[in-house]
Amino acid sequence: MHKFFNSSGEVFNWLSGFINLEKGQKPKSFRIDRMEALMELADHPQNCAPSIHIAGSKGKGSVTSMLTAMLSAKGFRVARYMSPHVTDIRERICLGDSFFSEEIYCLAGDELRTITEEKLTAALKTNAEKIELFSPSAPDGCEPTFWELLTLLFFLCARLAKCDVMVAETGMGGRLDSTNVLDPVVSVITLIELEHTNFLGNTIKEIAGEKAGIIKSNKPLVLAKQCEEALSVFKKTANEKNSTLYYFPEIAELSNINITIKGTEFLLSLNNLRTSASSNDVLPPCEPLSLSIPIPGKVQAENAALAITALKIFLDKISQKDNIEDAIKHGLANLKIPARFEKISENPPVIIDGAHTPESFDLCIKTFCSLYGEGNILIFGCAADKDAEAMAKISHLRFSKIIITTPGTFKISDPDKTYDTFVKIAGDEKTLLIKDTQEAVKIAQKFNLPILGAGSFYLVSEIRKIILCELYPKLG
Repeated sequence: MHKFFNSSGEVFNWLSGFINLEKGQKPKSFRIDRMEALMELADHPQNCAPSIHIAGSKGKGSVTSMLTAMLSAKGFRVARYMSPHVTDIRERICLGDSFFSEEIYCLAGDELRTITEEKLTAALKTNAEKIELFSPSAPDGCEPTFWELLTLLFFLCARLAKCDVMVAETGMGGRLDSTNVLDPVVSVITLIELEHTNFLGNTIKEIAGEKAGIIKSNKPLVLAKQCEEALSVFKKTANEKNSTLYYFPEIAELSNINITIKGTEFLLSLNNLRTSASSNDVLPPCEPLSLSIPIPGKVQAENAALAITALKIFLDKISQKDNIEDAIKHGLANLKIPARFEKISENPPVIIDGAHTPESFDLCIKTFCSLYGEGNILIFGCAADKDAEAMAKISHLRFSKIIITTPGTFKISDPDKTYDTFVKIAGDEKTLLIKDTQEAVKIAQKFNLPILGAGSFYLVSEIRKIILCELYPKLG
């Protein structure tokens, strides 16, 4: 195998040359069979370790991080795959909550490039099926995309590092997502909302159908509370796949929830965890768990309940049932998730949260106002495909100033249009348009009031860099 890369930066720079949906580039089609063909060329690294697969519109990143933290506390070497990143693209492909070694990224990158430039090239000379999948001149063909290759890089890293478990979240949707080559021990689907409608469908039913594509035959599904329209889709698919359905309202109860600036405390009771879809056997009952996570918000307690349920089922399936409570408590207590209601400054308090759908945005604002009061400052920016009007209606009465800015350059946005939308609802006296995010942060700080940055992970990533470089100039 050739030596192509000397650093992880070189690997990711090479990857950036491929089609990337996050940047608005569109391949001719989503093709899970193209990803399956890549897995075959790579000798199926997705099967190198047992896995947990997570999809959903909101909360999947938190669930992925929580599962990783608890499995790591249990002593497993966990390969974690999630998106987007906040400050470093390596955050997407991690060993636990830390980066893989530079050697692993480079070796995986070398293997990946060998697959795409040598093995795939050879296959295209003789294999008509590969030509139909990968040749841009074919009707539905396309070169491998950034997402497909990034996902393959994750699997290669996990295999090279001899990881015990893989925890992976989907990039978008589920059925045709590049991660759906996994055959997980257990799948998790978080709350479904209208999102990515240009790719996933215009109704909750259509979007739920795409997310339900991760449900595997005879493999259990942990499902967050859903509206009836989505729930009916998931129940139908789980029944067809003989997948045991663990529906949050039926198997979990949260109580004694206490939210403070320091985090969230709660009591979790689990019951009726059946061992299979066709069995009445249940996992042994356990005493209610008294838990604490260092992130404020009721929604994080709900995310933790989903993650704990999936963890218990996973460990039962692989016959690792001892010391589960210690791993749960230690993992959650030491949880670190950038840009999930993260306080990055004290004076004035600056909170950033990647909430970018109306429901997640609403929950974020309710948590922020419960801790810091109303009449503070909102810095907002969102991608062009997000529902800015709904988020304007949610936020306009809760803040004294709303600063609209550009949510980075990674995804297509239209801050002028977002500003016009907010002005119609909040008025022009309350709403400011400051396209330069660094200037927007400076203006917000002058009010000497608590600040919330939300609406896009790419926006809060920019705010985080600005604030941290301000506090720690050497980082710049």
